[in-house]
Amino acid sequence: MRSHQAPRRRNGLFGRPILTITIVLAAVAGMAIGGVALANRDNVANAPQWRQPSGSAAAVAPGDVETTAEATDADTKSDTTASSSAITMSATGDIIMGSAPSKLPAQDGAGFFDSVTKGLQSDLVMGNLEQPLTTDTGSSKCGAGSDNCYAFRAPPSYAEHLADAGYQLLNTANNHSSDFGSAGYRNTVQALEDAGLQHTGARDEITVADINGLKVAVLGFSPYSSANNLNDLDAARKIVSRAADRADLVVVQVHMGAEGADKSHVKPGSEIFFGENRGDPIAFAHAVVDAGADVVIGHGPHVLRGMQFYKGKLIAYSLGNFAGGGRTLSRSGVLKYGGILHVSLTADGSWAGGKFLSTFMDSSGKPIRDKENERGRKLVAELSADDFGDTAAKIGDDGSLSPPA
Repeated sequence: MRSHQAPRRRNGLFGRPILTITIVLAAVAGMAIGGVALANRDNVANAPQWRQPSGSAAAVAPGDVETTAEATDADTKSDTTASSSAITMSATGDIIMGSAPSKLPAQDGAGFFDSVTKGLQSDLVMGNLEQPLTTDTGSSKCGAGSDNCYAFRAPPSYAEHLADAGYQLLNTANNHSSDFGSAGYRNTVQALEDAGLQHTGARDEITVADINGLKVAVLGFSPYSSANNLNDLDAARKIVSRAADRADLVVVQVHMGAEGADKSHVKPGSEIFFGENRGDPIAFAHAVVDAGADVVIGHGPHVLRGMQFYKGKLIAYSLGNFAGGGRTLSRSGVLKYGGILHVSLTADGSWAGGKFLSTFMDSSGKPIRDKENERGRKLVAELSADDFGDTAAKIGDDGSLSPPA
């Protein structure tokens, strides 16, 4: 039986209200906890109410005129190809703010996202929250003496850091959201909602946000039973089609692909990691676009991957590591790089512009804008051309994204 959560009004970007409707077909409290979430030592460094971002310049609503120097910053300007009728969405990859009790960032996370808040700003800011926000440790997935098993959690108050950074909607469909069982997941949802943040990622969950008069549906997928299963393509098509019937635009967030520094390339076929089928990224992405998705945002391999246009829709196969606070994620080689993806779409889903801003994790795991070197952008451009040829996204020296000619 379908249950409908009553619409909730929240303050959106620039103080505008955002109407959020979450449709859940399965009871979250009774979800199966999917995935053992094993991780190798390349990827996990264990080897061992919506508000304006704090400390930022005053936000300016579309159509207003800003005359300060801040308005010329490449991180805050909209892509010049985006029309006035389009909305712009931004997204990041994996976010771990720390791991309580011993691996938390300095100053209890205050200012954790300061370097990237300007780059995040858009009409709808999304990220992949790869940890529970909970004090409840009664049901960790990692038993005593477990090898290559990592359970992360941060205090519920850390949801405020996400809100301060400008995040609006967090994906929870991944291999760490249930690190502390169903109670930990419920606590995470409660912490996000208490901070005015939206979420998606439970099985059969469709989250719909009203952004500037357009309804945007966001769905989360992973290879686990607690989320929409990316390995069940028929079910994936059905729920995406259902979302398309209820919204103007459909965004698919998906945690897919094997992990590791050597997993930057996308190839046809399923990717297996520690015995788990982490999906066939190309088959999945094409299937959900065929079903009505307007953009596919991937994460999970802990490295950046290439981008492709399929039937005019952008597929970002992995946005890499964005934050690994408390040194929870490896910062070795390509594992340290991530980025902020901006996508502008019109009401009918047509491409209206985009850009990619490079980031990296510093020695403490905080996300830092890589304005000087833009290493992530260069890496994504190279991987896109290598893996997708004529269908690769074109990435300009200024970070601008466009479909192939």
